[in-house]
Amino acid sequence: MSTRRALHFVFKVGNRTETAKFYKDVLGMKFLRHEEFEEGCKASCNGPYDGKWSKSMVGYGPEDNHFVVELTYNYGVGSYKVGNDFRGLTVSSAAILDRARKNNYPISTEDGQIFLLAPDGYKFNIISEDVQGDPVSKVTLASSDLQKSVDFWSKLAGMKVYSQTETTAVLGFGDNQCKLELVDIGGTVDHASAFGRVAFSCPREELPGIEKLMKDNNQTILTPLISLDTPGKATVEVVIVADTDGHEICFVGDEAFTELSQVDPKADDLLTEAVSKDKSDEWFAKKGKKKASA
Repeated sequence: MSTRRALHFVFKVGNRTETAKFYKDVLGMKFLRHEEFEEGCKASCNGPYDGKWSKSMVGYGPEDNHFVVELTYNYGVGSYKVGNDFRGLTVSSAAILDRARKNNYPISTEDGQIFLLAPDGYKFNIISEDVQGDPVSKVTLASSDLQKSVDFWSKLAGMKVYSQTETTAVLGFGDNQCKLELVDIGGTVDHASAFGRVAFSCPREELPGIEKLMKDNNQTILTPLISLDTPGKATVEVVIVADTDGHEICFVGDEAFTELSQVDPKADDLLTEAVSKDKSDEWFAKKGKKKASA
């Protein structure tokens, strides 16, 4: 039995208001925690940006037993170019399409699949039926060479291969966890500026071994073992690597992350407060005025 667990996928977002509406009112997810940071992450969690940013975790339940989404917002960055690297997050729910119609949200079909696009262009594949457990079942990424990708994820990342065809492969760390699907696109994987990151937890003691294994096999280590602080919360340790197509992968020490990832009942209020302040700052900037200090 694997000691590793699928945690979340990271999206960069440019409009927190519309994004929050989509995840809550259409997908039916809940905001689990929200954190503000005054400077860029030492492990580039918010991308290659040095300024103020925020992180919001949203999902159908706590990361102890759900695969969730991390939304990173860089102040002053309104949009990102989407590449062909992220192919979709699969969600099963009988109510999503009804909510999409009620909110006048466009529904599309492609190759027999139903999907919605988040405000920043990220694709969600919708299966219109309820399931037991976590509604999020699969994250799909592009591959330029399927066998090379499968070898990386199975032999170096430690995933089990659940199924494989000439063009697709499904892997995972456990039967009841969100799976990773790799799709061979027959060409170069373009991450553009919207590139994301997938995160997995493991016992902290495994992190040095992961780093060494990647180094010994001449794989890309984006961030060697490092400690990351969250104001007022736990400090976690991570190793961040890239697969053969440049998909970013964060391995995080489970013990501290379990403490960090506790659901915060004030998450919605914290996000609303941050968005309101952001709008207020924009209004004063447009008027050429300075806000009164508190």
